[in-house]
Amino acid sequence: MSQRPARGGKSDAAASYNVGMNRKTRIQPIDSGRDDAREADENGYDRPSKSQLKREMHALQELGEALIALPKDALKRMPMPDDLGDAVREARRITDHEGKRRQLQYVGKLMRSLNEEEIAALRTALDTYRGVNKGETARLHWIERTREQLLADDAALTEFIRTHPGVDPQEGRTLIRNARKEREQQKPPRYYRELFQWIKNAAGPENDDEIEDDEDDRDDDHA
Repeated sequence: MSQRPARGGKSDAAASYNVGMNRKTRIQPIDSGRDDAREADENGYDRPSKSQLKREMHALQELGEALIALPKDALKRMPMPDDLGDAVREARRITDHEGKRRQLQYVGKLMRSLNEEEIAALRTALDTYRGVNKGETARLHWIERTREQLLADDAALTEFIRTHPGVDPQEGRTLIRNARKEREQQKPPRYYRELFQWIKNAAGPENDDEIEDDEDDRDDDHA
């Protein structure tokens, strides 16, 4: 007489099989191998990756170096805490290579201690300075080019007078003539400098559009 399987044996075997399959087929997290993947803290919240923190640290270091490179008058306008300001000024004074390197690292450390509002204020002030400085540089270059045009071609004065009707034409002619003589005789550039000032006063601050158009024309010429 054949024995019947023990009751419940089939279901136990199936359960064992399913457990084994679950263990084998359980999906494992995929390691992307990327340093910039988001990481989770002990509470399950995302936290910056190591590479992101490194990028932010480098950005703050570069911001500190940009502050050190500023002229004194511009540096005074930067909204810095006293300890950072002292460190930046000290870095400007140090000439020894190793001492400079250590001071730069210290400036970077202080930069990393700033809060987001302080960092944003510094970036805004630096961007404002760079924008103003860029505009002033473009203005000076325009005056220099205009001076060379006036010295090279008499027709350039006629065009300048037409676009700047408030100038004194006779004064301009005298300055141009004397500046040319200075060059020929290799004398100190007294009238050459006065011509620069005459152009600057004649153009005034309202010639920003003219400067931009002139810059665009030069860009087209080099394209």
